[in-house]
Amino acid sequence: MKPASPAVLAQGFRRSELPRLELLHSFEAAARTLSFTRAAAELFLTQSAVSRQIQQIEADLGTALFERRHRALALTDAGKLMQRAVSDCLERLRDATASVRATTTARQVAITTTPGFASLWLIPRLARFTATHPGVDVRISATLEVLDLERSGIDVSVRLRTIENAEGSSLFEETVTPVCSPLLLKNHALPLTEPADLAGHTLLATDMPQGQPLTMDWEPWFRVMGLPDMRMKNTLRFSQYSDVVAAAVAGQGVAIGRLPLLAELLRDGRLVAPFSGAASRFGYFVNMAPRSAGNSDAQDFVRWLIAEAESAKIVCA
Repeated sequence: MKPASPAVLAQGFRRSELPRLELLHSFEAAARTLSFTRAAAELFLTQSAVSRQIQQIEADLGTALFERRHRALALTDAGKLMQRAVSDCLERLRDATASVRATTTARQVAITTTPGFASLWLIPRLARFTATHPGVDVRISATLEVLDLERSGIDVSVRLRTIENAEGSSLFEETVTPVCSPLLLKNHALPLTEPADLAGHTLLATDMPQGQPLTMDWEPWFRVMGLPDMRMKNTLRFSQYSDVVAAAVAGQGVAIGRLPLLAELLRDGRLVAPFSGAASRFGYFVNMAPRSAGNSDAQDFVRWLIAEAESAKIVCA
């Protein structure tokens, strides 16, 4: 092929020198599938429309791109040359389009965490981050499912992990203690003056995975109190920890309180802790997806989380 002259390169290609983009799309699909019918289905066109478009490209080029065999297609040498060039150009165009769109879309930080951490700790504080980062969209995926950060497009994760096996930056370790509404303490018929009194109260609990005891959240506290066989009068079970807390605030029973998640509720008196707490083997840890290393807003969010956690420790102390 004769190379283009410098004058032609300086002026750019005339539109008549290249097939239209929609024709190239049809050719690429037909060359990849070796079927006008499958290409038509992929492009939401009729088989005859794709066939006409291929004929138009062939007429413009002055050569056949396909060998029409009985119920089959095959690329000619010219077709193979065009397929390589068209596939490469369309792929580059897709990459360039994605890059341009990425630079013009809104700034965003996507976070995944548990529903309890989101509703009880993160969301009440979130306005402080958005106030100092105008123009940044924050997207929260509150789920018990552990998401793959790369595949799901998540920037930051905050998860409850055993301290000895956790990865990432520590936000805070967890302390557990029974909590209830102050109204329960006023019921002299059902006292809560010592841990053994719990036997007369309703247990508020989160459903546990199959094979795990309903009181698993309570076990660190029961162990410290010397009450491994404690059984409460009856049970209300919920799928989400935030619902357990709401039931406790409403006076429905006694829940195990995860601190510092419930620190605000204890401070403002909506919940009380009638007994002392115990450290669990768990803590909250934050991780950032490797692909988000270039996202300055995600980095700011992680720094903000760590600073908020430090402030919460000072307040709780």
